[in-house]
Amino acid sequence: MTTLQLVLAAAPDDEDVVAGWGAFGLFGLGILAVVLLGFSLVKRLKNVEKAAASGLYDPSDPPRRQRPPRGLAAVRQQREQGESDAAPSDERDA
Repeated sequence: MTTLQLVLAAAPDDEDVVAGWGAFGLFGLGILAVVLLGFSLVKRLKNVEKAAASGLYDPSDPPRRQRPPRGLAAVRQQREQGESDAAPSDERDA
């Protein structure tokens, strides 16, 4: 028998092919790995933030840009800014 005939004889029928418990176990291990990597990432990022707050990094580095507020935070900021702009002008009129 040739190698091709051996491979074809050992191959299962199309009706017999299923993923099985082994594939389910590998899928579960993949999910577990992603969860563990996520927890590790969060832990490392907290350590970096704590180190930055305690001044372990070079102070000549430019600070991180703050993203502009969106939604309700933007409305609240505009209202506070409008109130602070209106307050000095009232004092000048008096």
